[in-house]
Amino acid sequence: MAGRIVGRGAVLGLGLGLGAVWWWAVVRLAVLPDAGALEGAVVAGGWGLSLLPVHCVAKARAVGAVGEGRWRAAWRGGGGAGGG
Repeated sequence: MAGRIVGRGAVLGLGLGLGAVWWWAVVRLAVLPDAGALEGAVVAGGWGLSLLPVHCVAKARAVGAVGEGRWRAAWRGGGGAGGG
C-alpha cells in the first residue's frame, strides 16, 4: 500500500516537473528574443506528447472493438461486414 502511494507521488512529481519545464520554455519563446532551438524543441516535444492517446483500454474490454480475424476475413472475402 505504501509503495503504491510513493509510486504515485513520484509520478505526480515528475509530471509537475516536466510541466514546469515546458511552461518555462513557452515563456522564454514568447518573451525573450534570444530563445532558441532548445526551448523550441521542449515546446514541440511537449505538444507532441499531448497528442498521444492516454485513455487506452485493452481490446477485449473495449466497446465496439473489432474482433480477432474479422478484418482478415473481410479482406479475403470470406464473409464479414463487407466481404463479397
